Amino acid sequence: MKSNPTIKDIAQAAKVSAGAVSLALNNRPGVSEKTRRKIQKIARKLDYRPNDAAKRLIGQPSHTIGLILRNIADPFFPELALGVEEKATELGYSLLLCNTNGTLEKEKQALDALRAKGMDGVILSTVTINDPNIQPLIDADIPFVCVNRFVMDPSIESKTDYVVLDNYACGYDGMRHLLRMGFERIAILTGDLNTSTAALRRQGEQDALEAFHVSQDPKLVKECGWSRRRAFDAAKHLLGLKERPEAFFVHDDHMALGVREAVLGMGLRMPEDVALLGIDDIEMASLTGVDLSTISQKKYDMGVMGTKILIDKIEGNTPPMVNKIMLEPRLMIRKTCGFHLKGYVR
Repeated sequence: MKSNPTIKDIAQAAKVSAGAVSLALNNRPGVSEKTRRKIQKIARKLDYRPNDAAKRLIGQPSHTIGLILRNIADPFFPELALGVEEKATELGYSLLLCNTNGTLEKEKQALDALRAKGMDGVILSTVTINDPNIQPLIDADIPFVCVNRFVMDPSIESKTDYVVLDNYACGYDGMRHLLRMGFERIAILTGDLNTSTAALRRQGEQDALEAFHVSQDPKLVKECGWSRRRAFDAAKHLLGLKERPEAFFVHDDHMALGVREAVLGMGLRMPEDVALLGIDDIEMASLTGVDLSTISQKKYDMGVMGTKILIDKIEGNTPPMVNKIMLEPRLMIRKTCGFHLKGYVR
């Protein structure tokens, strides 16, 4: 089996020192442009590939970042991951992706695995309100950025870069939209309330209800943990009540599709019998026949922004400061909320 060419092989072919080859291949000063081009040409000819393991041993960057997701099967995450991957590639970095299935233990395992592989930094979309896996990253001075969620512990939040949706506004605006249409028995299916996304959306919903002087029936609030199946089961239960909900406000579109399945499976019409509003604006939401009213967030842009912040931190391109970016939500009115039938009545 033919061995991979080494820096010494390139140096011998170019008739220069191994140090000159290293400078040329890492685009560092110390060699002439003519020599740099010559060395790079020989490296391409020999099909030279850097040994990342060896680079880690001598403390050189691997030009690799990690991305930790909760569930790649959830339609929200592929678009986020695409933004991360495309921006990382543009900036000369490769990407390692890890899936946690929503557990802190698997998040820690993913971080340990990425650190063992010599990643230069990591993007996390999985953190919880008081995530225990973040302080060790800070202590080890490992560059990281949170996207979609952030840690709400003030002592950690102040040291954390993040790009997130304004989830309080998301909850407030969504609930206000349904209340202005005259709905009062509104079921709320939340995500994991141990995450900033669900907790802040819940706070926004409660404040909107208070502003409209509408009391919430606690039986109509169900935590469904971002699970489509749990949302389906919760919706079937709530629709079987003597006083069923007039509308559902669901914390993500993946769960909202489970609600839609439950409503239609019980022979009910949407929105004539039950209205539905989701969050995320996944690609499927706008399909004819689905027409899901939802609240849009810029998933791809979130990934791009988070990656740019992370790589700037890795390469020292920005002053030592904490970046906190909060994107504005946008209400996407389609058919399932019933606005086209009744409009606003308040």
